[in-house]
Amino acid sequence: MIAHLQGRLVEKNPTEVVIDCGGVGYQVNISLHTFSLIPNSENIKLYTHLQIKEDAHTLYGFAEKSEREIFRMLLSVSGIGAGIARTMLSSIEPRQIINAIASGDVGVIQSIKGIGNKTAQRVILDLKEKVLKLYDLDEVSVVQNNTNRDEALSALEVLGFVRKASEKVVEKIVKEDPEATVETIIKKALKSL
Repeated sequence: MIAHLQGRLVEKNPTEVVIDCGGVGYQVNISLHTFSLIPNSENIKLYTHLQIKEDAHTLYGFAEKSEREIFRMLLSVSGIGAGIARTMLSSIEPRQIINAIASGDVGVIQSIKGIGNKTAQRVILDLKEKVLKLYDLDEVSVVQNNTNRDEALSALEVLGFVRKASEKVVEKIVKEDPEATVETIIKKALKSL
C-alpha cells in the first residue's frame, strides 16, 4: 500500500525514525543496516513495507530496495515474523544473509539471536532456490565445500566422535584442501582425532 516515504527526517534512532511527509509524521521501524545508511541530511527517502494486523499498522523502512526484498522473503518463511526478520537484518549484512542461504550455511543464520536450528534450516530450505534464481549465484562452488564438510562431520558424529572436537579438525582440513572429498576429509580427520 505504501511503497516509499520521502520527507523530512524528524527523529532518528537505531530502531526507528519519524519522517514528516506533508505535515504527517510517520513512525518507521528500521534495521541497524538501514540506520547506518541514513544520511544526516534533512530530507530522506525510505522504501517501506506496511504490515497490517488486527491491533496495529506497522511500517518498516529500508534504505535500499534490495534490503526490503530480503525482508519480504524472510517473512514468507513459517516461524519468521517482522521482528525476527528485522533482527536478522540488524545482526548481519543483507548480503551475508543471501550468501548464507545460497551456501546452506545454517551456522550463520543460527548465530542470529532468536533463531534456532530448525528455523535456520527452514529459512535455507524455503529460500535457497529463490535466492539462487534472484541473485544469480553460482550454487556449485559455494555449496560443494559446505556439503562435504557437513557430511564428514555427520559421519564422524555417527562414529562416536564429539562434534566440537571434530569441527576443529575438519575446518583445518578443509582450509588446507578446499577441494577435499568427503572420504578424504573423514580419513584425514580420523588420523587427527
